[in-house]
Amino acid sequence: MELSFWIKANESWASTLESAATAQRLGYRGIWIADHFMPMGETPTDGPMHESLSMLAALAATVPDVRIGTMVVGNTYRNPCVLAKQFATLDHISGGRMVLGLGAGWQMNEHVAYDLEFKTFGWRFDRLEESLQIIRSLFTNDRTTSHGVHYNVVDAPLDPKPVQAHLPILVGGGGPNRTLRIVAKYADEWNVWGTPETLREKGDVLTQRCEEEGRDPHSVHRTAVALLLLTEDESSAAKLRERDLGRPAIIGTADQVADVLRAYGAAGVSELIIPDFTFSSPAQREDVLGRMINTVLPASR
Repeated sequence: MELSFWIKANESWASTLESAATAQRLGYRGIWIADHFMPMGETPTDGPMHESLSMLAALAATVPDVRIGTMVVGNTYRNPCVLAKQFATLDHISGGRMVLGLGAGWQMNEHVAYDLEFKTFGWRFDRLEESLQIIRSLFTNDRTTSHGVHYNVVDAPLDPKPVQAHLPILVGGGGPNRTLRIVAKYADEWNVWGTPETLREKGDVLTQRCEEEGRDPHSVHRTAVALLLLTEDESSAAKLRERDLGRPAIIGTADQVADVLRAYGAAGVSELIIPDFTFSSPAQREDVLGRMINTVLPASR
């Protein structure tokens, strides 16, 4: 099991850089950032939100060693050829450390506010599948031509290619029929929010989809995201478990969280991504991230 950190995109650049540098210094494997133009949510919310790919370029140039990726790019926001070009450039800036996380797009209020086309679930997932085909071809081939329903690409080059011979593509989501089939067909990595039980259940479906596609299920790097509330007070942990946090969460003492990490590993998860959504201050963030990687992670092995 490896640990990575999902940093916020709605704080000052100085705070974002400090957060990323902390995770890198502590030994986290990766840094992830969401791709949104407005605060995340189904209804309009005021507040700052930096553009993700601009932030990735700055992080790639200033934070060494760690993998850097998106959790995840909204496919409806950018043309796939432009996106492939951006990630190839980011891979050069980072020295070959990028991961392209891509999803179908879901936050309707952003699309309305920014005049971005947003249609049915099927329409968005058809576009995602076409995009994945085009992006992988651009990363791999000298020229790409694709006459699809949503994109018409004619003799398109991508030069320079990414530094990595095979830049990883991550697909996020857990839908058993469409999303996990797309993961099995196109993705190098998979991510979903969930408990170990959720990851085991959805992971079994992904294994089945891989077998249906004639692919080794172990070739997909499986990652999970959950909120983290680490406490040494069992009574506080019990109270936190009674609250509806709106997302899957890992709550407990160091020993209890170590047990949860073991359960994720048993469910086939190789990387747990901890989001910066529950830390009240930089000091608390550094304390919890430090305890996770120095105490909890070793105890889980």
